Amino acid sequence: MNGQERLGDFLQARRAQLRPDDAGLATYGDRRRVPGLRREELALLAGVSAPYYTRLEQGQSHKASPEVLDAIAGALRLDDAERAHLHALANTTKSRRPVRPPAERVTAATRELLAALGDAPAVVLGRRSEVLAWNHAGHALFAGHLDPAGPEHPGRRPSMARLVFLDSHTRELYADWRAKAKAVVGNLRLTVGRYPDDPLLTTLIGELSMHSPEFAALWADHRVQACDVADYEMRHPLVGSLTVTQQTLHLAREQGQLIVIATAKPGSASQLALTLLAQATAPGNEETTSVSDTRRDPSFRL
Repeated sequence: MNGQERLGDFLQARRAQLRPDDAGLATYGDRRRVPGLRREELALLAGVSAPYYTRLEQGQSHKASPEVLDAIAGALRLDDAERAHLHALANTTKSRRPVRPPAERVTAATRELLAALGDAPAVVLGRRSEVLAWNHAGHALFAGHLDPAGPEHPGRRPSMARLVFLDSHTRELYADWRAKAKAVVGNLRLTVGRYPDDPLLTTLIGELSMHSPEFAALWADHRVQACDVADYEMRHPLVGSLTVTQQTLHLAREQGQLIVIATAKPGSASQLALTLLAQATAPGNEETTSVSDTRRDPSFRL
């Protein structure tokens, strides 16, 4: 799918999700054959001509000005993240040849940051949600059933998006799995808008759509969500139920790379659980038997 098609699909999906009542339009009881606003109604709200908006939605118009895009964003009632996504899609409507990007690497500075976090679970993710690195606590919390050395081998790196949608262990890990799934899809939408020519990212979206009906449904919804901070109740097989705050930070100078850090309220039972998990899974601790010991397969990749 090229940039024109992505832009058109996004506009059409968001227009269908906006009811006339939401936009303050009178319907006079007319029967609508399609959900949401009509194209001419959206064009009226945005202050552009209906033929122009139709061409834009059909991918036949290029170089929409920032002012026009802002007007359309206002008519669609987009939030800041969705507005930025609309601009990103519009700026990539010209067809370009996909270029396979170089393999992502973790810098020495990022590894020093991971080490400085100590027992706070942390994971470094690439633009396609691949795990580029994790500390021992991050591995234990998020994917203790996988080989801890996986991120060191590009061909075996686990993908957090694949784990959330295709891995039963990760699905059971989140009490509200759907909330986590929606956050993953929302962030992937933003990433696709920023890197539309990444063929490996396109492959990931296609694979998830094929193997996960839930992903396909969420992806078709075209919701955009910048999920930088969120609380999740997790049901860990070693330490039981705990609630953590997952914060996502963008790494300076590393285009597309993120670090996800999990914390818990000071003095809470969840913080104690994180401490126990870090101690139980610390390197060199051979006295603790983990459920992952019998399930871990070095060749397994998600």
